[in-house]
Amino acid sequence: MDVALPKWSETMEDADIGEWLVKVGDRVTKGQPLANIETEKATLELESPAAGVVEAILAEVGQTVMVGDVLARIVTD
Repeated sequence: MDVALPKWSETMEDADIGEWLVKVGDRVTKGQPLANIETEKATLELESPAAGVVEAILAEVGQTVMVGDVLARIVTD
């Protein structure tokens, strides 16, 4: 399952990866924070959409990503 950057507000177009809270190989639960995402107005937590194992992290800390970009991949249970 791909984890993409959601559009948290009508004006949001991009954001920066502030910090990854998980690493490849970690088991995660649905709703668990995966990363801190920095927008123009706030730092928000990107939550896991499903339970599973983090297969890949596709964006680096400090990288600017666009709404809809795939940031991580989870192999679901």
